[in-house]
Amino acid sequence: MPSLAKPALAALLTLSLALVGCSSTASQTDTLDSVAAEEGSEEASTSNIARFEAKVLERLPFDASLFTQGLEVTDSGDVLVGTGQYGESGIFTLPAGSGSARQHVRNDNAVFGEGITQYNSAEGPVIWQLSWDSGEAYKYDAESYELLDTASYPGEGWGLCSLDNTTLVMSDGTDELRHIDGETFAEQARVRVTMNGQAIDNINELECVDGEVFANVWFSTTILRIDPATGEVTGTIDASGLENNAADDPDNVLNGIAHIPGTEEYYLTGKRWPNMYRVSFDPIS
Repeated sequence: MPSLAKPALAALLTLSLALVGCSSTASQTDTLDSVAAEEGSEEASTSNIARFEAKVLERLPFDASLFTQGLEVTDSGDVLVGTGQYGESGIFTLPAGSGSARQHVRNDNAVFGEGITQYNSAEGPVIWQLSWDSGEAYKYDAESYELLDTASYPGEGWGLCSLDNTTLVMSDGTDELRHIDGETFAEQARVRVTMNGQAIDNINELECVDGEVFANVWFSTTILRIDPATGEVTGTIDASGLENNAADDPDNVLNGIAHIPGTEEYYLTGKRWPNMYRVSFDPIS
């Protein structure tokens, strides 16, 4: 998600947060919290939703100027970051543990950058980048960062990841995930994200790992593990133990999931966070 700068969006968010806990019907936040509270209950023993916590293995410096919208690890081991905000959006890299990023792409001032993903296209490795409200995705050469193509899509762009050698998965802030052709960016299908039968919206930054999708939920410290074929949530990861050391700003929330290749570990960070965390997703018994 981009920012709370939009007044209408901010008002809606404020209203939804005010209603949490006082509504007679279960809200999305209630649903996430109820799963986290199931430990030791009879319901937990019969639930198909696995529960994990993000165990911090290492806290690393990160570039606090980056309004992180997408996070991945390159083949060389550097961290690839897509950033947002009008006039500040682009694509950056930095070595893991560095607090200073190098910019490779600077988007037009009218573009609010969103999620990114690396994709092995028929023409070689590329990077796809979403825009929030421009309805455009940008395709770059993964080595030179040369703009190769621009594709259009309806609605908003939020998160993006590469599912396999043909398909990308895209979020748009709703309760849906889109399956996208990795070569042309043409939409193939949509699935609705549900947990215990209830739709979960505000699906944001994505990371595809071994045929599964890990998704940050905007303004939540819960990460969802989703079956991309059905949209069903198969697991939740509690990342509330990560310290948010960013400047006091409602936008500076958890947002950034990157699998570390060859391991079962991940990097997690947030918008304008001065730290990035190397974590494992440990089961909660």
